[in-house]
Amino acid sequence: MRILLAVILLLAAAWSGYWLFGARATENGLRAWFEQRGNEAWVADYAELNTQGFPNRFDTTVTDLHLADPATGLAWSAPFFQIFQLSYRPQHIIAIWPDRQMVATPNQNIALSSDQFRGSLKFRPGIDLALSEGTIEMEGLALQSSADWTGALERGQLSLRQSPDGGENRYDLYFAARNMTLPDGLRQLAEASEHVSETVQTLAVTASLEFTAPWDRKAIEVARPQITAIDLELAQGTWGQLDLRAAGALQLDARGIPQGEITVKATNWREMLALARQADLLSPNLAALLENGLDMVARLSGNPQSIDVPLIFDRGRVSLGGLLPLGPAPQIYLR
Repeated sequence: MRILLAVILLLAAAWSGYWLFGARATENGLRAWFEQRGNEAWVADYAELNTQGFPNRFDTTVTDLHLADPATGLAWSAPFFQIFQLSYRPQHIIAIWPDRQMVATPNQNIALSSDQFRGSLKFRPGIDLALSEGTIEMEGLALQSSADWTGALERGQLSLRQSPDGGENRYDLYFAARNMTLPDGLRQLAEASEHVSETVQTLAVTASLEFTAPWDRKAIEVARPQITAIDLELAQGTWGQLDLRAAGALQLDARGIPQGEITVKATNWREMLALARQADLLSPNLAALLENGLDMVARLSGNPQSIDVPLIFDRGRVSLGGLLPLGPAPQIYLR
């Protein structure tokens, strides 16, 4: 009996030592990260950093956070941020954001409030913390911009994982959003149309992306990996009676200019054009050219309310089926 008790006490002492070592290592690693960012001219301030959760968890809370990257002009502040880890599974963390936080860009400040904002992240073993898979979930998200616009989202999910059949720089992406409240200008357009509502019912994207580098700690500390290829399985948006779907593949050059083809299928496309014109997204001349060209395509398909057409990205330009020029191709660049 005494031997059994001695073994139990020895194991308890060993586990306590392991937990204390892990908790201090977690705190010291985070403190060193903040200090290093400060040495690189970042704003990297916090009030307190401590870890609790003995015996089976490392629950770390950082309070009064202020981070700003001078290279991009992006900044983030929050009253707290929490990282939860099981002590026997440190490569898997749960991240908890507060119900209020602030994101600043060179052009505007955006205040975010939410009922729930959390993430589940799994990393490959190693000091680089390379992401193997991660999911962020949001509920009751509201945005208020200093540029005088607001928006909201009932529920959203963003998932990214390393592709099982690709290299370390290839990731599968899934994004889904439900019941998005549009900014004021678009809501006013919706009120004037019988085909759409004030909220976009669904928006979903399934794709595979190739990047210049893996998503690891250097993505925050040094520079964001840039997209070099997009394999778009399906992007779909439903807004009232409007339904838009797209699929295809693009290659991006070093400047982020795409080359390739995306096939677009649109239901009630005339109403989409009318809304785009009212929102000043299309000039009257281009809108008229598009309507004439798409009308011919729709009639040939046998359904005047639906179109199925390719968008061709070539030499920095976008065209409809390679025949009707639409303008310069967008530059896809992650700040």
